[in-house]
Formats: sequence, structure tokens, C-alpha cells
Amino acid sequence: MTNLNEFKDIFSRMEYAFPILSGKDNNDCTDEQFESICSEIRNLELCNHVEAVVIISIEQFIRQHVTPSFWSKFDNNAYEQKSFELFKSAVDELYASLTDFIPILKKLRLLVKNVKNSQFNEQYALIELKFIVRSTLLSQLPLNHEYIIEQFYKIAFNVFCNADNSEHNSSSNDGNQCTGCNQTLDKCQCQMIVYMFHETNRKLIELELLERLVGNVLTSLINARIEAHVNKICEKSFDTSQLIPLENWLETVVMSWLIRIYSGGFSKSVVLSGKIRDAINKFKQKLSHFLYEIYTKNRIEQLFKIIIEYPDSQPAVDDLRICLERTDMRKQLVQSLQNTLKPRLLHPGVNTTDILTAYIAAIKALRQLDPTGVLLETVTDPIKAYLRSREDTVRCVVSGLLDDSPGDLADELVKGESFQLNDGSIDEENDDWEKWMPDPVDADPAKSTERKVSDIISMLVNIYGSQDLFVNEYRTLLADRLLSQLNYHAEREIQHLELLKRRFGENQLHYCEVMLKDVYDSKRIDTNIQSDASYCFEQAHFTTSALILSAQFWPPFKEDWKLELPRIVQEQLEKYVKTFEALKGNRTLCWKPHLGNVHLEIELKDRKLDINVTPIHATIILHFQDKNEWKLENLAEVMHAPPTVLRRKIIFWISQGLLKEVSTDVFILQEESSIKNRPCTEIVEEEEIESAMASASDQREEELQVFWSYIVGMLTNLDSMPLERIHQMLKMFASQGPGALECGLPELRQFLDGKVREHQLLFSGGLYRLPKP
Repeated sequence: MTNLNEFKDIFSRMEYAFPILSGKDNNDCTDEQFESICSEIRNLELCNHVEAVVIISIEQFIRQHVTPSFWSKFDNNAYEQKSFELFKSAVDELYASLTDFIPILKKLRLLVKNVKNSQFNEQYALIELKFIVRSTLLSQLPLNHEYIIEQFYKIAFNVFCNADNSEHNSSSNDGNQCTGCNQTLDKCQCQMIVYMFHETNRKLIELELLERLVGNVLTSLINARIEAHVNKICEKSFDTSQLIPLENWLETVVMSWLIRIYSGGFSKSVVLSGKIRDAINKFKQKLSHFLYEIYTKNRIEQLFKIIIEYPDSQPAVDDLRICLERTDMRKQLVQSLQNTLKPRLLHPGVNTTDILTAYIAAIKALRQLDPTGVLLETVTDPIKAYLRSREDTVRCVVSGLLDDSPGDLADELVKGESFQLNDGSIDEENDDWEKWMPDPVDADPAKSTERKVSDIISMLVNIYGSQDLFVNEYRTLLADRLLSQLNYHAEREIQHLELLKRRFGENQLHYCEVMLKDVYDSKRIDTNIQSDASYCFEQAHFTTSALILSAQFWPPFKEDWKLELPRIVQEQLEKYVKTFEALKGNRTLCWKPHLGNVHLEIELKDRKLDINVTPIHATIILHFQDKNEWKLENLAEVMHAPPTVLRRKIIFWISQGLLKEVSTDVFILQEESSIKNRPCTEIVEEEEIESAMASASDQREEELQVFWSYIVGMLTNLDSMPLERIHQMLKMFASQGPGALECGLPELRQFLDGKVREHQLLFSGGLYRLPKP
């Protein structure tokens, strides 16, 4: 048994052999002296105890000296270049400290040499030593330690990105500054920075600290560089795909830099270990996903512009489609685009035509972006609701269909696809089941049928859920076109009608066929009347031609008042009627005096005018032929016209220099005018042309009045009812039989709300009731 004095003596000699035990870093012990000490320790069987004491002493030294020294160099107030040098100095010192422990481990190996039952392993001890260094460093991690590390890698990354630039040594603000290290060319430090960078990474790899100490900083730094690069790329036009260039940039710039970091400065072609290669691949996957997320976010923010510029922006749409497949950002896309649409498109300051153009572009772009139609269905719901609230939507759609100039709707009409309505009757049995794909998770199962209607015209019609409104609007527009032309030519309208028949079917457009037939019948009848000898003999100083309409097939006319034509004109029209009656037997004509065109030849003292005007304009100027001065109220009484309308029409003749207002509501004929030299080409009607037909909404309002008696009866018997109950009972009782009208729930709500505004109904608590008498 060893006594205490012997052990103290041995321990003092151990401090001499292993200076780490005393906190010293010098060692003057020779090999012979060390071997002598080891022999005594072995004889006393203290090897295992000494081994434990040495390892514990090393750990204490690292904790008390090495780690504080390492973190003391992290000065967050240092400038960039100083930060670079500080981090390298800290890593060098740490690496040197670990290297100093290797001789001690070798001495331990000599100590336990030939000792039975010894478990000491130098290689394992070195691994344990590295673990102690890592755990000790990370346990004393200071706040804001990442600043120095970030500056180190930021400088190195900037040098690397500019290393292959041919203008590296010449491209700068003043032509004499290095773009890598931002120093003057004569003081360029790029090579030194690259060397220090690789040396530092090599030591961190050996210490197994690279991922743990630098990983988060590297990720943040690279993510910031990726975001800046993507933002710069997305500032360009949308007519070029950017995904492949971005992926190439990630591979050639970012990943090349990472490989050099993980390889300790060797070239990209070096064979990396499996562990490092796996780490790099994981890093690449994260960075690639981040790149796609940032690119997707940018394109989502630009999606409104991309849609407006479609199809020129199709490459950007294709890029976004690929990105959505790799990122889960469909919800962000929907929210962002809907939030953009409301302030930029869905407000009274935007024309309905522009909204329709944007809606059509959205249909095309979103169909390309998501062939399932789910995004289109979700994003465009606010557009459809807003278009439904605009009174001129249907007219703008129909006008677009019949536009002779190239346009989206006109092109769709020429395609000749049949109309599809969302009534749930679309046959899915003919679909190729082998290519069937389920709807995305954000799809509404109740609208799966609606998404299959990809035709643009069908989608516009489906805003209202019925094509009757569009057909009636077309009838009104067709009537305006036929009544506004000065001849019997309708070839263009026939062509449009044939295209519409392929779209909506012949039954829906039967009335329109009759209207066009009336034009050709009118030409034939008028030719016969003009050739009648008795009519020509009694004919006045002017000729008359008529467009004879079948009243029951044409849309209703606007007839707020009936124009009283001059006597000479009425007589001529009566002669025309007599000749027609003689030709057609038991049929007669009922004139619409406010419709038509009048060709006038006006001769004054200093000029002559040859002009085409409306009947009311012609009537006004003909009355001034008999009397040079008229008061507005007297002229209105003679013509049976409202004074407000008459004053607006008189302004036209004032603009032509024929009439002049000498006092309030008193007008005189001007035989001589200051604008007598005005070119004839400028003599045109300078007011907006009004439609002669009642609008489709007015016609529909009149049709819905049929339901009013039913609604009054219901509320009289049941006191009060909710909207849904009223709708169900109307479908049951008022919408039966052939030719019965149909009324959807939104349309019925709008109709009833109008009655509330007119104080014919009361609405409270979700119930409608009649007002008490």
C-alpha cells in the first residue's frame, strides 16, 4: 500500500510530466525522466487514476482559458476587415490550443503502454477532446456572436463572386478599385483573403465546428444573397423564363462556394467524403427550396401585371406553375391576388370593358397556371360578383362578341364551341380515366362541375347562371344596329347570328332570325311601293323608305313621349301606308316617328348644308322654316316633346351655326353664320347616340313584375317570409308551364330589395313583409 508521502511525491512529479495538471503550458521533462515517472506510476498501479486526472485537467483548462480567450476576440464594434482578421485569429488560436494537447495524449499512451486492462485509446481520446472543445465553446456562447462570423463569410463570398469576373480588376465606380475586397488595386487583398478563408475553414472542419458554429450564419448569409439576386432577376420583363438561369446561378456560384468551404479550400473536383457530400446535398436542397419560395413570392406579388400582359407573360406563368408544384403557396397566391384586384380593378373608376378584358386575361393565365381550375374558381369569385352588380356588363360582353376588330370575345365566338351551362349535366363518362387526377386539397367539391367549363364565353354567361339575359341583350343590340344603318344591308349581322346560333342554339335566337328577315322583306316591299304608279304620282318633294318590323319579334322600344311630325311629313307617311295596305291587304303600318334618319338639304343666304340627322332634329329645323323665332315652350307644345329633351337637341343646331339663343329659351334662325366656312366633314351629330330599345335590365325588370302578384298574395296570407321560402314557393307555383319565367335567388333578392326601397315591402330580421295600410 502506498503511503501518503509517496503519493504526494508521485503527484508532484506528474505535474512535472503533465504540466496541464498545474495549469502550466511549458514542459521541460525529458524522455528519460518521463519514462522513470511512468515506471513508478505503473508500479503503484495508478495509471487509470492518472489518465482520468489528466483528461479532467484538460477539460478544466479548456473551460477556463481556451474558450474565454476564443470568445474575447468577438468584438461587435469592429469594422468589416477587422472582423475578418479577428475571426481568423480566434480560430487559429483555438486550433493551436488543441494541437498543444496532442503531445499530452501521446504521453498518456506511453504511460499505459503494456498495462493490463487499460482502456486508453489515443484516437478516441482525441475525438473526446474535440467534443470537449465543441461543448465548452457552445456552452459559453455570447450574445450577438454571429456578427463577426457573418462579416468574415460576407467578405469571402464577395471576393468569390467577383473572382471569375473579367472586369474584376477594372470595374468600379472610379476605375481604380477592386470589386472583391473594395480596396484600391495596388492594395488588393483578395488572394490573402482567399488563403485565410480556406485555412480557417480547414481548421474548423478538423475541429468539427464548421456546421455547429457557422451553419446558421452561412444559411442566413446565403439566403440574403439569394433573395437579393432573385429580386433583381424579377425586375426584368415577364417574357423570359428565369428558373433555369436561377438554378444555374445557384449551382455555379452558391454551391461552388459551399463546396470550397466544406472541402477546406480544395477545388470543386476533389472527391469529398460521404459525410461531407451528404451535408452539402442537404444544404443544397434547403437552398433550392428557399430559392423557389422567394421566386414564387416575387411572382405572386407581380401576378396582376403578369395577368394583364398575358399571353406575352406566359414564360412567367409557366415558371410560377412549376414553383407552386414545389412550394405550398397556393393560399398566399389567392389572398394576394384578391387583395390586389379590389383596389386596382373592382371599383367605379374602371370601365366595365377594362374589367372584362382583365377577367378574360385572368381566365387564360390562371387556366395555364392551374389546369384544374381551382385557382381560377377561387380568385375570380370577387370579379364575377362585381361584374354581376354592374348594369352594363351584359351589353359590354355582347358588344365584344360582335366587334369586327380583333378581340378576345370575337375570337372565342369564331371558334364556334357550344355553350355549356353549370347545371350539373356535363357528362364525365367520356373522360380518359387513365389520365384522371384528383382535385387539389383546396378545391370546393360543390363546384367541380363549374371548373370543367373552360370556355371563356360560357364562363361569362355563367356569371348570371342563364343565357336568356345575353340573348335578350343581343336582340337589343341587333335592333339598334339595324335601325341605325341607312340601307337594307345586313350581311355582317347574318354572319354574327350564324356564329351565335352555333354557340347558343337556334331556338334561343329564333326572334333574331325574324328580325333579319324583316330587313330583307322591307327591302322587297319598299321596292314594290316605290314602283307603284299611284304612289309616285302623289309623292311629295321628298322620298320615303321604311323598315317594316314584326312588332311581336322585336324588343320593346323606348316610348316616353310621341313626336309630332310636321304636317307635310305626316301626309307623305299616310300615302306610304295606303300603298302598303293596298299591297298587303288586311295589314297596316304603325309608325315610330322618333326613329329613323332624315337627309336634309338646307339652303341659307351664305351657304348650303347637306346633312343626315334624326327625325327630332329634322322636325326642329323644319319648324324654323315657317317661323324664324321660337320659344322653347311653344316649340315643345307643337312637337309634343319634353322641353328638357328639346333643349338638348337644339344645341346640335346651335353648334352648326343655324340657330342662336338670343335670350333665355328663345331661339332664332341665323341666315348668316361666323362658322360658314366649316368643312362639311365636320358636320356630324355631336351628341352621344342613344339606344332606341329598352335595355335588357329594363326588360327583365318588367318580366319580374309577373312575380309581384304572387309575392303579395304569399305575404298577405303568411304575414312574413324569408327570401329562401319566397324563392321556393315561386318555383313551385309561378314558374310552371310552357314559357314560364325563371328567377334565381340573387336576382329575386335584388328585385325584393328594390321593392323595399320603393316602400312597397318591409325587411327586418331576415324577413320580408307588406307594410301596414
